This record gives sequence, C-alpha cells and structure tokens, in this order.
Amino acid sequence: MTRYVLKTLWRHRTRTLLTVTGAAVAMFVFCFVGSVQEGLQRLTSGADAERSLIVFQENRFCPTTSRLPEDYARKISELPGVRDVMPIQVWTNNCRASLDIVVFNGADPDQIQQTRPLKLLAGSWQQFTSQRDAAIVGRNVAQRRGLKVGDQFSIGDISVNVAGIFQSTVPSEENLIYTSLKFLQYTRGLDAAGLVTQHEVLLSSDADPDRVASQIDETLRAGSVATKTRRKGAFQASTLSDLVDLIGFAHWLGYACVGLVLSLVATTTVMSVQDRIKEYAVLQTIGVRPLRALRLVLAESTLLCLVGGWLGTALALLALGLGGFAIGAEGATIAFRPSFDLALSGIFTSILVGVVAGLAPAIQAATVPIVNALREA
Repeated sequence: MTRYVLKTLWRHRTRTLLTVTGAAVAMFVFCFVGSVQEGLQRLTSGADAERSLIVFQENRFCPTTSRLPEDYARKISELPGVRDVMPIQVWTNNCRASLDIVVFNGADPDQIQQTRPLKLLAGSWQQFTSQRDAAIVGRNVAQRRGLKVGDQFSIGDISVNVAGIFQSTVPSEENLIYTSLKFLQYTRGLDAAGLVTQHEVLLSSDADPDRVASQIDETLRAGSVATKTRRKGAFQASTLSDLVDLIGFAHWLGYACVGLVLSLVATTTVMSVQDRIKEYAVLQTIGVRPLRALRLVLAESTLLCLVGGWLGTALALLALGLGGFAIGAEGATIAFRPSFDLALSGIFTSILVGVVAGLAPAIQAATVPIVNALREA
C-alpha cells in the first residue's frame, strides 16, 4: 500500500508541502537548541574539565579584573599531584554575553603545543614561536572575521600577525586566539608585566582535584593576592552562569518546537482522514482490515513528519557546520557544532512525533462505521 500512501499525500500537495515546511522549520530550531545544550555539556564535562584546575583571583569575574602574580606558578608546581602549571593572560573584547566575542589567550608557545589538542590547518608553529606578535587563530574566529595566514588582525589596543589557523578536538578552543604570554603582558594599555589572569593546573593521574585545589588556595593565602581554585568545568560553568540559565530556558523552546510539529501534523492528518471517510469505508468493504487502515494513516503522518524533520535537521547541521557559531561571556565560549547524536536525535524525534500525531486519526479511520460512512457520502 506504499503507492496508495504516496498518492494520498500528493493528492493535496499544497497542504502536504506546507506541513512538511512547518515541520522542517520547527526541527531546525529544535536542532539549534540541542546544539547549544551539547556545547555547554562539552565545555563543562569530560576529562579536560575534570582533571584540570583554574586558579583565579578571589571575588573576581571578568578576566580583566583578575591579576595574579606570574610567580604563583612556581609555588603551585611544587605541590604534590601537580603535573604542570600554565600561566595564562586572557583578554576579551566583551565581558558580557556576545555572539561575536574575541578572546585572546597568552601563554608559553611550547606549553600551548604540548597541552592543547590543536592541529594547524595553515601556517607554521615555528613562526608562532619565533615572532613575538604572531598569533594562531581558531578556525571559527578566522571564518567569522575572514582571516588567513599572513593577515594582520587588530582589535582594541591589540594587533597581531596571523601565523596559523588551527582546528581542535575541543570545539570551544576554535573560538580562541593564542599569542605568546609576553606579548599580551607588554601590550600597551594592558599594563600586565609580571601578572597573569589565571593559572591552569594540570594534575597527575592519581591526584584528587578537590584536595589539590584546597592546597593551592591555602598555599597562596599568604601571598599578595588571594585565589579561588576550581575544576576547569566548574569554573567555566560559573563563568557562564547567566548563559546557563538562558540555555536552560531554551530547553523548553526545543520542547515547544516538538509540540508545534505534533499539533501541525496531527491537524493535517485529521483533515486528511475526514476528507476520505467514505474511502476508508470502501477499503473495509473490499477486505482491508481495520489494523491495516490504522497503519496506512500512521504511515502518512510519520512520512510527513520524517520528511520535514529530516529536511530541518539537515539544514540545521549544514548551518552549524558552515557558520562556526559561538556565544561567550567573560572569556569563556560555547561552540555550536553539528554532531551525529544531534542528527540522530532530530530523526528519532521526528519519527516519534509522527507516530503520536497520527494515532487519533488512525483510530478514527480504523473504526469508521461502514454503513454510516457510505450513507453520509
């Protein structure tokens, strides 16, 4: 009966097209919301987020307000359980939530190469390490700003030469620009000689992150600046606390989109069944069992939802892959990336909504009284 289902949908092609389009738009939004939630999950969980610590100035939030002595790295590295310490100077063009945030991370080039999962798509590490004002740029930033190797990029008081474009297995990294620590410290206007924004602490495999964090704060309590040390994931979640609440609200927007698809497809299917009540009565008179009539209607609603859902999901994944979208605040960024799980979620949700939307009209078609239906026709 596949040809019958297809002919039925094609019979009212305008209504079918509008339904598919509406389902596609709703699933497009659903996938975008899902991508934001996945980005936040990637940023605040995983091995890197759990096995690294961030030492930040106590009671400070925006990177420009945290000013720690660079020499703290030596004291931290002497503590048991600490494998390495990387002082980082952070500069951002906007501490508030922004879709086009630019974040510079200044650190030792050798440490960047050793500790970050970066792969250069263009340019060379040698130029980055040897040239003081050189920078390597995440591919998302390069895409948004139209940058390529050899370009000079200026924003605020900072001006760098692009020595490389990199990609990373950690999506949020692709929204950063890395420079040498000394370059950012001595940039005019920053006044950060001998100071850094934060220290990133890499732990040994047997270290207890919470215990080491407490030891760091206790050790540095006698220093000139008090610190607050947290796991990297917890630090980033705290930094993005306002966005976390907003993303939590957006979660309900995703559910609203699913409800919209359900209502739209259910309405279309009910109209289709009511228009063809006599047809279903005739089918039963020629031997089509009620269960088969039910499956025919379910096939129509599921096909409508699946085509619209597949189209919306595909467009969302394409936009996410090409757009390089990200949102950030206070120097931390959430990257929106396509993923297999996101595609699977979109298709599975479309199928489930299609089945649920078709249940009521399918039961109506399967239980139609033959005599009454033929008499009304």
